[in-house]
Amino acid sequence: MEFKNVLSTLLKKFREKEIRYGLMGGFALGLWGVGRATVDLDFLVDRSDQKKVGKIMAEIGYECKFMSENVSQYVSPLKTYGEIDFLHAFRQASLEMLGRAEGKEIFGGELNIMVVRPEDLIGLKLQAVKNNPARKEQDMSDIKALIAVQREKIDWQLIKKYANILDAEDLLKELNEK
Repeated sequence: MEFKNVLSTLLKKFREKEIRYGLMGGFALGLWGVGRATVDLDFLVDRSDQKKVGKIMAEIGYECKFMSENVSQYVSPLKTYGEIDFLHAFRQASLEMLGRAEGKEIFGGELNIMVVRPEDLIGLKLQAVKNNPARKEQDMSDIKALIAVQREKIDWQLIKKYANILDAEDLLKELNEK
């Protein structure tokens, strides 16, 4: 994926249409100091903006491959534009994540992108493990790396809140043991 070209186009459209979003996933981990290879983009978007997002994605040549109440997946027929996944925020916790997203400069300051906070990335990773235990090794590794680089800044109460919501206290205990 040509991240710079894709993000330049996408972020311009998001601003024009006033889309509430937060970057998440592997690219977001990198912006918080955890280098990890990624081949796609993942966003959290306000579900009330999802129709506008769908129009934007169609305008720039993406095809919707999957859509549900919770997620949507878009793929470009051009490999250089790759895949973009959206998690639809509508529950209180995910809407709060959007409210906490922070602007980060990327590509040497050429673009500014909203990124979900490290605690929120951890919450999303905990949810991914609970939803699909086969993801545990990679997601727990990402969480540990994020904690290692952000330890002094992390709001542990928020992470505990996510563990309680997700009934993932066992995963939190595993993290604390390390």
